[in-house]
Amino acid sequence: MKKPHPCGENRWKIIRMGMDVRIKCLGCQHSVMLPRRDFSKKLKKVLGSE
Repeated sequence: MKKPHPCGENRWKIIRMGMDVRIKCLGCQHSVMLPRRDFSKKLKKVLGSE
């Protein structure tokens, strides 16, 4: 994401993709749900896939 999470971590794991996107912070394990449109705007780059 373009801005880091308040815990200081800037890495996220995508949990769910659909109309809404659920992502989880890899630092504090907090999950956030965003509309897909907002997620596309805030995405900076993809680091890797499983």
